This record gives sequence, structure tokens and C-alpha cells, in this order.
Amino acid sequence: MGRTPAGSAHLHHPLRIRRVDFLRVRADGPLEAPVAVFEEQRPRLFGLAYRLLGSAAEAEDMVQETFLRWNQAGPVDVPAAWLTTVLTHLCLNQLASARRQRESYVGPWLPEPVLTGDGALGPLETVEQRESVSLGLLVLLERLTPTERAVFVLREAFGHSHAEIGKIVGIDEAYSRQLHRRAKAHVGEARKRFDADREQHRHIVERFLAATLHGDVAGLEELLAADVVAWADGGGSTVARRPVLGRQRVLRYVRGLSGRPEAAAVTAAIAEINGEFAVLLRYGGDLRAVMAVEISDGRISAVRTMVNPAKLAFAATQLM
Repeated sequence: MGRTPAGSAHLHHPLRIRRVDFLRVRADGPLEAPVAVFEEQRPRLFGLAYRLLGSAAEAEDMVQETFLRWNQAGPVDVPAAWLTTVLTHLCLNQLASARRQRESYVGPWLPEPVLTGDGALGPLETVEQRESVSLGLLVLLERLTPTERAVFVLREAFGHSHAEIGKIVGIDEAYSRQLHRRAKAHVGEARKRFDADREQHRHIVERFLAATLHGDVAGLEELLAADVVAWADGGGSTVARRPVLGRQRVLRYVRGLSGRPEAAAVTAAIAEINGEFAVLLRYGGDLRAVMAVEISDGRISAVRTMVNPAKLAFAATQLM
């Protein structure tokens, strides 16, 4: 595999809302462009929808449907609250359908990766903000019911009060608190807080990439935790359909990926994916895989590889 300079890829945000060339007449008289009001809220809405669904493509669809409903609505006193409520309910309905589809998904299901270096999922300046979009947490959120997930995300990632969450989701404040406690209990024990700062994480990813490219078995062994786990989401392709457990098995798995005949023509780069540094693999200019690693106690405790073309479509568009 060849390597391009880390972080050298030009990012382009693929989410575009169709423009509407007309104005809304509000009840109080002034003219206001509905698109401008919506555009101000769009990044936050996309970030919310993605955290709720784990799918950038589905999040785009929900944001677009919210825009269509906004465009048809009458005057709205508090646009942000109205849009958040409509989007959340659309996502709740989508989650119910997505859950049935994911139950029959072939192989491990992983979220769609999103390049976040350009702010595609909103500000990620704190550990908590980065964790809220991490692949590891998004996988854990699959354990929750749709309503639990909505309450958890609105509270943990967006800081809404339980009174506000109750109005958004359509439940009372006490029940919102109950669902939040339940969601934290479901997620809590398996939830791994970021214990590596950004520079340490990037350094480990760079070492992982270099060792993989050069077939440095000893280097890989040093980086991998004894109980490391690897998942690969290929949408049913020939990549591992079950988690790979343990240092030696994961080592063979990683070496197997780099030893494929087409690997010599693959270029690799490091970029920020879901708030963490990850490896992007391209073949013939096309994005073919994203490898994200989770760090615990200075070693790689998890490797998540996304190779399903449908899962990579959003990130591929960002790279154009």
C-alpha cells in the first residue's frame, strides 16, 4: 500500500438542501427567507440525526424531510425547537424500521463513518463532544430502544433539560429522567471513555499504519492489547463476518488485509473520522476502506473496519 500525506485530503460536505427561491410572509408582516432560517439550523439537525441513526445517508434523508415540512408549515415562534421536535420524531420512526433491517444484517453492523475534521457533525472541541460521535458509542447506542436513544442523545450530546426533552419526544419530564437513567445503565458498563489525548491517539494510529504497511509483526504485536477485538462491516462480503478476538488472531487478520494482491496499489492516509484519527484506504482513487482504532491504556483495544461500499458513500463524497 502506498501512503499519501496524513490529513492531505480535501474535504467537501455532501449535505445540500435544495434551494427554494421564494419568501415566507409571516403573520407579523416582515418577509423572511425560510431557507436561511433552516440553513442556520441544518448542521445541528444533521448532527442530531446522525447520532440518532448512525447512518449519514439516513440522516440526510431525515434532514431533507424536515426541511420539506418546515417549508409547508405556517409561522413558527421558535424555529430551533420546532425543527428539533419534527426531526426527532422522524428519526424515531426511522429507527423502528432500521432496527428490523439491522437484525437481518449479514456480519457485524457498524455506523457509517463521517469525516469530522471540517465540522460536519458540529463542534468536537471537548472529549465529551468527540465521544458523542465515536464509532464505539454509536455501536453501544444500538442496545437502546428508539426513545431511550433519543433521550440519551438529546441529554448527553446536546445538553437539553429533561423538561425540554419531554416536549421534544412527547413524554413527561419524570419519564425522561427514568429513560435517561436506564439508557446510561445499558451503555455505561461497556462504555469506554477516551483515555488517550488526540496527539497520543494520532501517534498510535500512525505507528499502526506504518507497521501494517511494512509488515512489521513485532510492531503490531506491541500496539495491540492482549484482548483486542476487530470487527469488519462488509455488508456480507468475504471480510470477517464475526468479531475477531485476541492479539494473535487480530494480527493475522490485519496482515491478511495488507497481504491481498490489490494491496500494493492501495494508498493510505490518516484523517479524522467520527472525532478520532483513522486510516483511509483508497484504490484507484476510490475510498475502499476505513480502519478506526480504539485506544485503552496506550494500546489498541478495538479495530473497526468499514468496507461496505454503501457505508462509505458519504465519506467518499466528502473527499471529492
